Amino acid sequence: MQREHDLPGALRALAVEARDLSLGNGVPHLTRPPSPLVFLRDWVSPNRPVVISDAISHWPALSRWTSSYFREVLGNKEVTVAVTPNGYADAVFEDHFVMPEERTMPFGRFLDIVEGKEKPHGVFYIQKQCSNLCGEFPEIAADVELEISWASEALGKKPDAINFWMGEENAVTSLHKDHYENLYCVISGRKDFILIPPTDRPFVPYGLYQPAVYREREDGEFDVVEQKFSAKVPWIPVDPLHPDLHRYPSFGDACPLHCSLHAGETLYLPSLWFHHVRQSHGCMAGFKSFNKLRFLTSGDHPVVTQSEGNSLGLMLKELLEVTLPACSHEMKRCEKRHLPSLLFT
Repeated sequence: MQREHDLPGALRALAVEARDLSLGNGVPHLTRPPSPLVFLRDWVSPNRPVVISDAISHWPALSRWTSSYFREVLGNKEVTVAVTPNGYADAVFEDHFVMPEERTMPFGRFLDIVEGKEKPHGVFYIQKQCSNLCGEFPEIAADVELEISWASEALGKKPDAINFWMGEENAVTSLHKDHYENLYCVISGRKDFILIPPTDRPFVPYGLYQPAVYREREDGEFDVVEQKFSAKVPWIPVDPLHPDLHRYPSFGDACPLHCSLHAGETLYLPSLWFHHVRQSHGCMAGFKSFNKLRFLTSGDHPVVTQSEGNSLGLMLKELLEVTLPACSHEMKRCEKRHLPSLLFT
């Protein structure tokens, strides 16, 4: 019982020590790509994000991906586009977890919308996460390298997913975390990240929300159509841009890091880091993921193994087991392997 009374203070102390001893108050910036050994030792193993310049400067996409090029190569191709009334896809809205309406349209029409030549209702964003670069956009896949060699060597595997994202300025990725390693590569424009470390998990609120999807009506307004027979989704209701600290006071103890990623730069985002993402208009980016943790269970007592080893992560896991059963259940369901992926935006 005494241990449970001490846990809130212990969790706050853990978060402070992680920032003081490892994470710091900002995201470091490397002027050149690290070697595989340095990347593994200094960034992957301690689970620290870093912005890297000059990692993709040789990619043809940086000079080739223009509106005229896309119209020539992809103009008549039917592509999948996410549409929302407010730019928030896969986010909590009015006590639902609301997903975007998905439409297919010629890529040329999508460009017309992004460029303001056509002004329909809603915010449009290409954002699929099923390795859509190779699956839906093979015509432009040769403009990038399908792996980043120093990352693949450090993590022991090529990317499992390579995604292409492009959209309007109002498109926002709500706060969430991924169970794999990410490399974000910006081809044009800018992406603005809010990052919260895993050690701040006790301060990040979660809820269970009934899934729903947006549907545009004939008058241009959007309905929220509930998926009544789907299981509820655990998601984060707080918006880090405008946090409601009266409703979610614990979020005031979180210490977000901010960084902007510009064309030609790459962000290594470690697994389990919470992230919220905004972008400049017409931003194009790509994404790769590498999964490095494996959560196992032995009877009723969870065991965590980690290929690089991270005592801080083990300490946090033990504390969360007592106070955050929902988080523990989520981690038990997630068996983490080396699953690389790459994202281009």
